[in-house]
Amino acid sequence: MIPFVDLKEQYISIKDEIDTAVLKVLESTQYVLGEDVTNLEVEFAEYCDAEYGIAVNTGTSALHLALLAAGIGVGDEVITVPFTFIATVAAISYTGASPVFVDIDPVSYTIDVTQIEKAITERTKAIIPVHLYGQPADMEPILEIARRYGLVVIEDAAQAHRAEYQGQRVGSIGDLGCFSFYPGKNLGAYGEGGIVVTNNPEYASTIQMLRDWGQASRYHHILRGYNYRMDSIQGAILRVKLRYLDAWTEARRSHAARYDQLLADSKVLTPTVMPYSHHVYHIYAIRTSKRERLQQILSQQRIQTGIHYPVPVHLQPAYADLGYQRGDFPQAEAAAQEVLSLPMFAELTQSYKCRLQWLSLQQSAIKRRKKLT
Repeated sequence: MIPFVDLKEQYISIKDEIDTAVLKVLESTQYVLGEDVTNLEVEFAEYCDAEYGIAVNTGTSALHLALLAAGIGVGDEVITVPFTFIATVAAISYTGASPVFVDIDPVSYTIDVTQIEKAITERTKAIIPVHLYGQPADMEPILEIARRYGLVVIEDAAQAHRAEYQGQRVGSIGDLGCFSFYPGKNLGAYGEGGIVVTNNPEYASTIQMLRDWGQASRYHHILRGYNYRMDSIQGAILRVKLRYLDAWTEARRSHAARYDQLLADSKVLTPTVMPYSHHVYHIYAIRTSKRERLQQILSQQRIQTGIHYPVPVHLQPAYADLGYQRGDFPQAEAAAQEVLSLPMFAELTQSYKCRLQWLSLQQSAIKRRKKLT
């Protein structure tokens, strides 16, 4: 079987380094924050071309604290997209602010920049563009709008480690950038984790305090903070894996190119790389109006797939109180009905068995294409 993602294969490839790093933490008995987390913050911020990195326990916490550091709170509005993982919107809700949705561009699946300005009100304080599937949102017009209206831009880069917009690493383009280290991410921990990167020293200082009970120093609480600290073991693991991220990213891009070739005649829609984008393919999402049938065919061929995401946030029962209705964001709704995520991980073609089954994907997609149109 070709799994959707194979974390064990990746672990085996770096097992000795990981085991050594974890044992070092265990022997140190410094299990929360500590030297490895501090070093990860420096190394990852440098990797993103940012001045500061503040590690936290999840990507959701990263978004939450970024919003709080930017002064977002009750009565404010934050513009984002409904076609995203729910954490993007949940973090806005945590602050007491209201999410305001803008539809996606049907080609990139990121925020439609032509619709942002009409969503701005006197209560709008920030924009959260989501770099979905590993492709950056179109940041230049977003930043231009934000400057004109005095808005903060917080990049949701949870799926976009190493992605670039016009040659600049995502995360360092807006005022703050938020990453997830959930295990399945391009750079994943062996548990939960996240980080905020920024070039603003005041934001960095505030987030450092907020993640650790609002402390400026031990037992001196300046802010009403949270227990959002990163475990030392995750910091150590991520430092090892960060050294491999460039190679893993290029492997993903190579797999994506191979998918493009295999599916060129299948009449399913493959991802479009935007001209400003260095896509890192956290997800390789194809699109077809016959998604259920295609998913069945691939399952019969022992190829696992996923759907990211089947229900846009504005149609989730948890956010019914926002008052949005079906039809309000047609591009997001259409994508939610048609996207299908194929297996994507750096080690995808390492085994002979996996290479054989890769060919079955080609056969399924091409020989049965008439059933999908």
